[in-house]
Parts: sequence; structure tokens; C-alpha cells
Amino acid sequence: MIRDNQKHFNTLQVLIDAFVILISYLVAYNIQLHLIVRNQKGMLSVEFYMMQLILLIPLFLILYYMFNLYTPKRVQGRRLEASNVFMASVLGTLIYILILYMTHVDDISRQMIFVFTAINIVLTVLERNLVRLALWRIRARGMNLKHVVLIGYSQAAREFIDRVSANPQWGYQVNGILDDSERPGIQYKGVYVIGTIGDLPQLLEENMQDEVAITLGLNEYYKLKSIVAECEKSGVHTKFIPDYGDIIPTRPYTEDLVGLPVVNIRHVPLTDSFNMALKRLMDIVGSLLCIILFSPVMLVAAILVKAGSKGPLIFTQERVGLHNKPFMMYKFRTMEVQTEADEKKGWTSKNDPRVTGVGRFLRKTSIDEMPQFFNVLRGDMSLVGPRPERPQYVEKFREEIPRYMIKHQVRPGMTGWAQINGYRGNTSIRKRIEHDLYYIENWSVGLDIKILFLTIFRGFINKNAY
Repeated sequence: MIRDNQKHFNTLQVLIDAFVILISYLVAYNIQLHLIVRNQKGMLSVEFYMMQLILLIPLFLILYYMFNLYTPKRVQGRRLEASNVFMASVLGTLIYILILYMTHVDDISRQMIFVFTAINIVLTVLERNLVRLALWRIRARGMNLKHVVLIGYSQAAREFIDRVSANPQWGYQVNGILDDSERPGIQYKGVYVIGTIGDLPQLLEENMQDEVAITLGLNEYYKLKSIVAECEKSGVHTKFIPDYGDIIPTRPYTEDLVGLPVVNIRHVPLTDSFNMALKRLMDIVGSLLCIILFSPVMLVAAILVKAGSKGPLIFTQERVGLHNKPFMMYKFRTMEVQTEADEKKGWTSKNDPRVTGVGRFLRKTSIDEMPQFFNVLRGDMSLVGPRPERPQYVEKFREEIPRYMIKHQVRPGMTGWAQINGYRGNTSIRKRIEHDLYYIENWSVGLDIKILFLTIFRGFINKNAY
């Protein structure tokens, strides 16, 4: 059973982590010994330095546990795991330095400690990715699988099967579905209805399941309490996959109302005052740096626009921003001057005759968007966020696309999660909204930095920018 295997694997993972900490410390010590200039007091003995491992290794392993680094890795993202390794290591280093300060041990090289921390982070992330790769290959061969039975043949069950089928490296084996409405033999992607919910006690007695996933339809939630009670009697791990995943967010925000659990329909991290202020500070600093850095490019673009065709240098257009408030967005003009009615006819199409020769180049390279750095500085926009739309499209999409208006709970951005994933220009608006909602619900400073970094490689040159 996978439950027994997980215990052995966790023990092995702890030993591997301890070994990596040891190697990182020894490497850092040798760097200190041979490369870093010694202070006038000289170095403490080798034995004293090695004795520090008695404190460091348990301290770091405890912090790894506190940062959920010994939970199953089947669906844990690599980025999240690397982030947890980084935070646990930095916190461990700070605690260790505090202990040295409080015990008046001043002769241990602080440089060596910082070198150790950096090496340990790199080696631990590398080691854990190698372990992850090895597990993926083992599971692809049909070993180390987690056996699951689903309770309820619903949309939630089908979506679970879709994701498991698309990610064999997770190692899930769906053994069947129990449902009171569908007859046995009905199947979805090779997963069959094998009986009714009344067969659950017998199925659990066979002790062949690692996990039960409750995927009841909304009209069957009255059965939930008795199913959970039956699963808990058997000791099998049980999870609940709600049949309203299109309503609640992927990471719901819960509150405890004096023992009553309350699930918030939408959790937007950027409604938090601290997060909002931090992102705004990043926008101000980032936009100022970009204005200075790209000023030569913008100067050349301005000369080309003025020389290429008659009309204003900057094109302004009304867009809908934070809290549905309109603002004027800036761009270098890339089209011949048009009437207001012509501008509202529709999006730019491929080989659009309205686009100037210079404008086509500016659009392809996204240089036409650079004046929006001033929108960011003003506070109309952010460096990263959902792209803003014109008012007429907002009115159209709010009726046609569920949850479309949620994007206006944050500032619109120059670039975003949708754009770096290829959804820009004449692409699926529904897919764009899906990516925008993911960004809104999962915002972090790290995600913003990742998007800005990937924009350099995926965002500037775009085949869908006409």
C-alpha cells in the first residue's frame, strides 16, 4: 500500500536532506579555509566548526518539516517547493546567527554561514528535483501508484479523471466510481462505474484503496455525512472535490466563525493593504527604472512615428481599469489617424491597412506599449496584471463570459499571466480570463517577478500582435 511506502520514503527523504546539509557545510568550510581571507584572530578549530552540525542539521530538518517539505510530492509544484526550501533555509540561518549572538560565539565566520546557506539552497532544490524526476519515472512504469476510488459520477469526477490522465507523473490509479444513478459499466476515459454507494463498506473492507475522493453531484450532497463517517471508520484518507469548481477559486480563503467554517467565494490577495502597498511600490520603482532604461528606444520610436505618417505622436484610448473606472491608456500611434467611429469598429486584424509600416514594426516588438510606463507611474496601471479592454468590449464580455468582471478587482497591467502564455491579440478571450483569474487568486511578488522575467522572452515579440 502507498501509505506504508510513504512512511519509508519520508524517512529516506530526511536522510538525503541531512546528507545535503552536511555536504553543503563541508563545501562552505573548505571555501572559507582556502579562499576567504582569515581575520587577525585566526580560525577556530576544525572540531569546533564540525560540532556546529549537531545544531544545524536538526534545526534545518525541523524547519523543512514546518514548511511542508515532507508532504507527498505528487501534485506539489516545483516552484512552491523551491520557495519553501529557500524560506526554510534563510530562516534557519537567521535563527543560527541569533543563537551564536546570544551565546557570545563571535569567531565563527559569518561569511562561511552565508556561503553555506546559498550552497544548501541550490543543492537541496537540485536534489529534490532529481528525486521528483526519479519518482515520475517509477510511476510511469506502473509502480508507486496511489489507488483511488471516486464516490459520485459528476462533472467533478470527470474533471478529476481528466487531470489525472493528463498527468501520469502524479501516480494516481483511479480504480472505479461508485454511483447511485448510473448503471455499472458506464465509463469515462477508461474509468468505470463499478457499483453503488452502498457498496462502499465492502470496498473499504478489502483494504485495496489508498484514498477515497468524494465527487458527488450537487443534488446528492445529503449523502455526504454518511459517506465521510464510513470512510473514517476504515481509516482511509478521504478528500472532497466539490461539484461547483467553476464558482469557488482554486485556493479558497476560509474563516473560522466561532467553530463555523466559512468559505469565501473569491480570495484576492491584492485586497490586502500590505500587498497592495508593496505592489504599488514595485510599480513606481519599476516604471521609473524602465523609463530611464528604455528612453533611447522611446526617443527613436517617437522620431520614426513622426517621420512615418501625419498625426499625433501618442495615441490615447479609453480603457476600463481598477474598480471599473475608465482611464486613458497611452501608446505610440501605429495607425493612420481615424475618426472615433472608425476606431470602435473592431480589433486590428492581420494585414490591417490602417496600420502604418512603422506601426507594424512597433506592434510586433511591443515598443508601441512603452508609453504605458507613464500610466504605471500615474497609478492607472501596474507592470503586471490583466490587460485592460475598451468599454464597449467590457459591456459585451460581462454578459457573455462568467466571472469576466473579476479582473477589475486589480489594476490592469502592461503584461500578464495570459500574455506570457500566448493569449494576446486575436486569441481566445475565455482562455485569457482563465489565466487572469489564476493570476488574481494566486498573486505573489514571486509570480510578478516570474511574469516580468518571462515577458523578456515571450512577451515582446508576438505573432498575434498585428
